[in-house]
Amino acid sequence: MTTAKTRIEKDSMGEMPVPADVLYGASTQRAVLNFPISGRPVPEAVIKAYAVLKAAAATVNNGLGRLSDRRADDIRAACGQIGAGLTDHGGIARQFPIDIYQTGSGTSTNMNANEVVANLACLLHDQPIGKSKDPAWVGDQPEGQGGVHPNDHVNMGQSSNDTFPTAMHIAAATEIKTKLIPAIDRLEAALDAKAKAWDNIVKIGRTHLQDATPIRLGQVFSGYASQMTHAKARAQRALEALGELAIGGTAVGTGINTHPDFGRLVAEEVSKTTGIAFREADNHFEAQAAKDGIVEASGHTKTIAVSLTKIANDIRWLGSGPRCGLGELRLPAVQPGSSIMPGKVNPVICEAMMMLSCQVIGNDAAITAGGLGGIGSILELNVAMPMMAANLLDSISLLANGLDVFREKMIDSLEPDEQRCNDLIEGSLAMCTSLVPVIGYDASAKLAYEAYATGKTIRQLALDKKILDADQLNKLLDPGSMTKPS
Repeated sequence: MTTAKTRIEKDSMGEMPVPADVLYGASTQRAVLNFPISGRPVPEAVIKAYAVLKAAAATVNNGLGRLSDRRADDIRAACGQIGAGLTDHGGIARQFPIDIYQTGSGTSTNMNANEVVANLACLLHDQPIGKSKDPAWVGDQPEGQGGVHPNDHVNMGQSSNDTFPTAMHIAAATEIKTKLIPAIDRLEAALDAKAKAWDNIVKIGRTHLQDATPIRLGQVFSGYASQMTHAKARAQRALEALGELAIGGTAVGTGINTHPDFGRLVAEEVSKTTGIAFREADNHFEAQAAKDGIVEASGHTKTIAVSLTKIANDIRWLGSGPRCGLGELRLPAVQPGSSIMPGKVNPVICEAMMMLSCQVIGNDAAITAGGLGGIGSILELNVAMPMMAANLLDSISLLANGLDVFREKMIDSLEPDEQRCNDLIEGSLAMCTSLVPVIGYDASAKLAYEAYATGKTIRQLALDKKILDADQLNKLLDPGSMTKPS
């Protein structure tokens, strides 16, 4: 029985009641009912990548003489609406509701896209939703007439098995290019600015959490900036890994039911649309049976997350205190730190960065498992793709957003405590290192142990023992001179 709130759609398995106002059809509705698992739909970035892909496929099929001008125009127009967010139809989430944890090939999402595009094409000609399956509308028609069928036209020359991996790559590469790399650039510039501004501030170095020889605060931050330089290079390598597209392989990589030039031409069309250098996969059997490119790209995001933990953790340690910790940095106070201890301020931005990095590392573990032979990669097809796509996009988003928050809320307002840096250096036993070339290792070590036992500084004890005169000591114990080769 149908009601005013549903309509009846049909697919190869029979009839299916579908909400009356949605743009999808029976195949999508079956998937909605089959996978009520996480409540998390396939990411919007994948859906918009599908719009780019379906539009490109329509253009290529039209150019190859396989699709009429009208149908190609209708598909492109519908894909443009999806790319714009379907604001007139309740948004992407309303029309693409299928859970991440669905068929591992992403078949449900591919059919969701096909159905939505076809029904949007119906609306372009004032036809009712659902007309896309009416043979009288979508069957053979005189040139310039006829509607768009979800399988015969929107999915022409394609399979879920090559479109979903293609959409994964387009989505992840687009997010890396437009969001992650610019965020890395901004943090790199902020850290480099601190490195230059603080290059005359000398502080004590630490190895094994113990005092070591002096180092300039600018040198420390130059190391952090360099980590972001390397992070940018890793993101670029991720883009390269994602540049190969599986499109053109159809079901198992053989290209059955498609034109020999289809994959190459679609990759070129997608490149024009996105501004990213995509190419047809060198080997379609690898591109569909394995997901090594996704695993590689995820590995780069994991490494970037590890870099972020190093920077965030160092800064929270160097800002510990304010009186009973290291205290060499003054962290910006962004919120009260305790419900019981008045005046306490915690390194909450650093902590947020540490947590999101843990999540990125966890996402990478799941992606790696999804790429494993016998789990996701089985014979001619990987069957863990929606999960892998969702986790990679989550990692990219977490890093891009986190890098900007870290820069805006922490790095931009971070300040050094120069007096604290000077005091810790003068009291450090590691100052004796610069005496080694003059008095030898053993004598320097003995001086360090005695200074520790007596509570004196190296300078005081060396003067008391008349080991060297004051001018020699001032020259040898100049902290700035210890921060470069001598």
